[in-house]
Parts: sequence; structure tokens; C-alpha cells
Amino acid sequence: MLKKSKLLILALAFTMLLTACGGGSKPANKNAEKGNGDTAVSEFEPGKVDGVLDLNIASEPETIDPQLNTSVDGAIIESHLFESLIRWDDDGQGNAVLKPGIAESWDVSDDGLTWTFHLRDAKWSDGKPMTAGDFVYTWNRLVNPETGADYEYMLDMVKGYDSEDKKLDISAPDDKTFVVNLSVKCPYFEEICAFPAVMPVREDVVSNKTWTTSADTLVSNGPYKLEKWDHNSQLILTKNEEYYDASSVTAEKLNFHLQDDQNAIYASYRSGDLDFINSVPQEEIQKLLETKELKVLPQVGTYFVCFNTEKPPFDDARVRKAFSLVIDRDFIVKQVTGKGEQPASAYVPAGVYDADGAEGKDFRTTGGDYYSVKPEDYDKNVEEAKKLMEEAGYPNGEGFPQIEYLYNTMESHKAIAEALQNMWQEKLGVQVTLQNQDWNVFLTERKQGNFNIARHGWIADYNDPMSFIDMWMTGGGNNDAQYKNPKFDELVKAAKATSDQKLRMENMHKAEDILIGEDSVVAPIYFYTNSYMAKPNIKGIYYTPLGYFFFKSATGF
Repeated sequence: MLKKSKLLILALAFTMLLTACGGGSKPANKNAEKGNGDTAVSEFEPGKVDGVLDLNIASEPETIDPQLNTSVDGAIIESHLFESLIRWDDDGQGNAVLKPGIAESWDVSDDGLTWTFHLRDAKWSDGKPMTAGDFVYTWNRLVNPETGADYEYMLDMVKGYDSEDKKLDISAPDDKTFVVNLSVKCPYFEEICAFPAVMPVREDVVSNKTWTTSADTLVSNGPYKLEKWDHNSQLILTKNEEYYDASSVTAEKLNFHLQDDQNAIYASYRSGDLDFINSVPQEEIQKLLETKELKVLPQVGTYFVCFNTEKPPFDDARVRKAFSLVIDRDFIVKQVTGKGEQPASAYVPAGVYDADGAEGKDFRTTGGDYYSVKPEDYDKNVEEAKKLMEEAGYPNGEGFPQIEYLYNTMESHKAIAEALQNMWQEKLGVQVTLQNQDWNVFLTERKQGNFNIARHGWIADYNDPMSFIDMWMTGGGNNDAQYKNPKFDELVKAAKATSDQKLRMENMHKAEDILIGEDSVVAPIYFYTNSYMAKPNIKGIYYTPLGYFFFKSATGF
């Protein structure tokens, strides 16, 4: 007998809705309470009422091809252009929840391995009907090695993923039915079906290799279509009248201003040229928190330092651990960032489920700490780091080569980089230079391994530790550390091969023990929060701590 799902209301325990971005909405998560109080009288110009919601979330996106993008800013834009089988939506009660998207319902077999999605009548932005074949094409495109998608492993639970030809066991019996066969039951598969990397694209459109770069060639199926893209300046989306739920889209036009200069962004907000921003200059943070104009939200992710494990001197785990130990995480979150971040004593952040899901202890509580982040223990950490450097052949930093720390251009990243530089130089006696690059250049250089140490960060793709763990498997598309450890790989594979939640989690805890406890592949610094400012007249923006803001229901501009 099949289990029937007419409507999915799967609310992650850590999601919330910004029902009134400028006002006193009741927070759905107590950890967000501080950032959701009543707004003080603003010193800024009110948002202009011209029918266009002017936003800044980042600079020029790396890409808005759903299968090729790896960044949160790109995913936010894609989530307005495209819609998958399942979508994040406002439940009207203060939570962002998963609801039916292009699939109006689905059946799941009793063993949890066969998923049958029943598609609604939906169209592409050019008026052509959507079919189940579009999903067959998209999912196979994601895993096809020729695509070169960093997220190709996202569908490794689908039968056929491990086959030589990489043909997934998925089918379209008819235009309105999409069938997926899994090799193992996956507890987070519904979240996978809402993830940007599996958002549908059309084969005849994608045959043009530059299809995403112009409004003349980009065809989408979500609430918006691309109207104009002035590269490195602005990206404008306009309401897609072919969207099946167009009547629910209240924001007629979204103008994403593409820049990363936090001072310029803030000035534009103050002048009324921007209605919404999610970054402000470091020196303004405390004042804006005090006036409650800057809102701080929960976010499930980790800001960390990534070491290039293939190149000396960071091919030595002792050196990597030493560099991690002398990071004063408490100082960084209190004196540098200042937005309620939690010092990271491990890699997988707080808020990620363990074996008992939302009802039990989270993965971080169960896994514990790998080092102390208490101020009173910092000197002990430094002494241990110095011993490790001596064991590695660099007593007091002698003979250690000059190294470079790479980060993407932004004032907040620069402030952290300078703090790290000072800690490493003062405590280890090494020389560190700083190099900043534009976002797209930075992503390419880091991915190709052209760095010694680089800024990194990871936000959960779904609420499961696997979202943080499997990216470090040998040859993984997001394995920027160039890390290789067969023992680690085997533990991750074992976790993926079972549906026993307790066994899955045991294997992932062991994998994190190797990743951080033994190999120190990355140096976690803090667990993220997210922040934003929106003009008091703007209502209806909702958010999940996976990092995505949604603007289609916004009003007041």
C-alpha cells in the first residue's frame, strides 16, 4: 500500500517568517527574539513606493544556472526564477515550510524507496508546458560528469548514481508523472527535492551555453522571469504571468543591485535607493543593533578557514591544527563580528539534527567540542599550538615560509582576515600576507586550489549533518581543501548506505572526528547568524536559516 501525501507541511524546527520586516512580528524561534523586537524610529529615508523592490544581497553572482551554482546569493535569485517539485513557502502562521511546488502531490512506497510525483499544469515563462521529462533531463544533467556540477553528489541516494554511465533510475511514464527510485531510504529527500540544484531547466534552452546570461535566452518556470541583467550592476526580475500561482505574487518587480562595497550599500539604503540589505559596515553594527534597525536571525552554518592540504606547509596536519588552535574565536565574535555569532568549537554547527531528529539533542551537543573556545583556555591552546609547530620542524616559526590568506572582497571578511593575521604572526612567529579578490575570481581560485589558506563558509543545504560532511570526500566538487582520506571516505559511504538513523549518525560523528579531531582540514571560527535591514513599510519577506530570503510576497514599496 502506498502512502499518499496530498500536502506536505514539513516545517524545519529552525525556520521562521519575517511577516513584518520592519515591525514587531512574533519570532518563531526563540534564538531570533533579540533581532525581532519593535523597530526604533529610523534615521533613514523611507523606501520609495514605485512598485520595484530594490535589494542588495551580494555582488555579481557566479552563475544563475541551478545545476552549476554553489553560492547562497545565486540560490536566492534562482529560487525566484525557478521552482522545483517542492518549494519553500509561507504557511501564514510565522513559519517558512515545505509545500507542494510543481508536484501537487506525491506517493511514497512503504519501503521509502519509490517516490512518484504527480505534476500540476504548469508552464515555462515562454508559455510552453512543463513535462515530467524536464525533471528527468534536469536530474540527469546534474549528475552528468560533462556538466561539471559541484553538487552532482546531491543525488547520490538515487539508484543508478553509482553506475558507470551515471544514468539515474528516474522516469516519466507520462507528461504529468515523475518517478524516482532510491537505492537507500533518505530522511531528507523532501528537502533535496526543494534544493536549487534540482530546479528544472529545459533541454532546448540549455543547449545555448550562454542561456542564463540574458533575458533573451533565459527561460524559467518560477514566480519571476529575467527582465534585464546589467552585469556587475543590476539584475531585474519581473513577475512571470505564466506561473501557475501568479496571483499570489505581490511583488511585481525585484531589482537586485550587484555590489559588495558595504559602505556604498549602506549609503544607498540610507538615501532610500535600497529597500532591503543584508550587510552593513562593521563600525555601524553595534549602533544599529541598539536601535533595532539591524535584525539578526538564526542561520545553520559555519564560518571557517580552509587549508590547502596538498601544498606545503599545510600538507602537515600538525601545522593545520596549530593554526586552528591560536585563533581566538571568542575575541572574533565579540570584538570583530558582533552579531551574536557563537564561537565554533567544532565544524558541524548547532541546530543540525542527530539520530532523534527535532525531538532529541542536536548533532553538536551529542558530538561535543574538539577544542575549548573559553577565553580562560586560550593560553593553553597557544602552548599546544607552539609544541605542534616545533614537532613539525618550525620552532617559534623558524623556517616557516611566508604564506597568503585569501578572502573575497568585503569589509567584514577583511576585519576577520586582519585579526587572523595578527594572531598567527604574534602567537606562531610566522609571516602572513592578505589577498582579497572579487567574488567570482575568489571562488574560481579557491576551487582550483590556488591558495595556502582561504576564507570559507558553509550553510546547511538541508537539516542533516551529511550536508556538512560529504563535501570533503575525495574528489568532491566542493572539496576546496583538496582533502583525501580513504578512512573518512569509507565512513561517509557507510553513513549513506544505511537508513538506520543511529548508525548513520555514529558514522558521521566518526567522520567529523577524523576531519577535525585528527586532520584539522578546516579551522571553524564561528557558527553563523544572518542579518538584514528593511524599510519599515516593507512587509511579507520570509526566510529560512538555510540562508534564503524570499521576496515574492513582499508589499509596501
